[in-house]
Amino acid sequence: MDGWAVAGPGPWTVKEGEGLLAGRGSTEPLPDGQASRIATGARLPADATAVIRSEHAHCDEAKRLLYAGREVVQGQDIRPRGQECRSGDELLPAGTVVTPPVLGLAAAAGYDALVAVPRPRVDVFVLGDELLTSGLPYDGLIRDALGPMLAPWLRALGAEVAEPRRLGDEAGALRQALVSSDADLILTTGGTAAGPVDHVHPVLAEIGADLLVDGVAVRPGHPMLLARLAEGGPCLVGLPGNPLAAVSGLLTLAEPLLRGIAGRPAQDRYRAPVPQEVHGHPHDTRLIPVVHREDSVVPLHYNGPAMLRGIAAADGLAVVPPGGVRSGTEVEILDLPWASASPWTEGCFT
Repeated sequence: MDGWAVAGPGPWTVKEGEGLLAGRGSTEPLPDGQASRIATGARLPADATAVIRSEHAHCDEAKRLLYAGREVVQGQDIRPRGQECRSGDELLPAGTVVTPPVLGLAAAAGYDALVAVPRPRVDVFVLGDELLTSGLPYDGLIRDALGPMLAPWLRALGAEVAEPRRLGDEAGALRQALVSSDADLILTTGGTAAGPVDHVHPVLAEIGADLLVDGVAVRPGHPMLLARLAEGGPCLVGLPGNPLAAVSGLLTLAEPLLRGIAGRPAQDRYRAPVPQEVHGHPHDTRLIPVVHREDSVVPLHYNGPAMLRGIAAADGLAVVPPGGVRSGTEVEILDLPWASASPWTEGCFT
């Protein structure tokens, strides 16, 4: 604090000179019974026992004596060395998100640069000749709900995302987009089933991709897939074309991949009870939009594979095992990124 550095009990004899200023080097020891002017941030002289704020002291200029206006406690208004950390302490563990305060802490500790994992780069390819980009649906054409949704969702997960590219139902266009991408992760929407214009599987086979996951026992979202395009190349997550089914693949395949690429730990798993019976699929796991209410989660309506109304009001997805659960049963919850941790910023420590 701006004020007086003092040594021992008062009153104190005031030392001559401009006093102690911030940014100056070593200072002479302060003898017992003396006081010296000191500015905030200045280095404390050896043997000083306290700092008295200017507003709590009175200086008799004629006698060059300093008097305290209130009790002086040893060590008051002194910031000791090593208060926040000591030499050799781990300030933050590897995998910590580099937020603005982390950059400030690193600078305060004397680091000029940090070794960090950059944001994963993601390409999004939207498939389907039936998709409209504006206006109302008509004549069998429907609005593309995934293109506008995926880019900001992926950015909320910490990725760098180019504007989604619409490729229609052309196998050649998909093949060229895949082999020319330099992203860390590729997402496609639609085309993962076995219909006459579902080209994802044939194109992956044609370019020699390694199919790692080909369908998952989950509803909605069972046609999702995961492939590696080449040795050391990017991974591809094929999302189903139905919107809520695509969200299932995004949360269960794409998000864990992004965490791995960025060196982030897996999301903490937790469970919460449901206050009512929840019907399940006979054989597969169901993912159902829920909203937190006090100490439980409430399932939301409009949770069909083509629906977004439920997930738009949700803050998580409940993992409901085959056959469903009774009232009061705890189920695992997958948080949505805007309802849990803050978005990633600059990268992660390696």
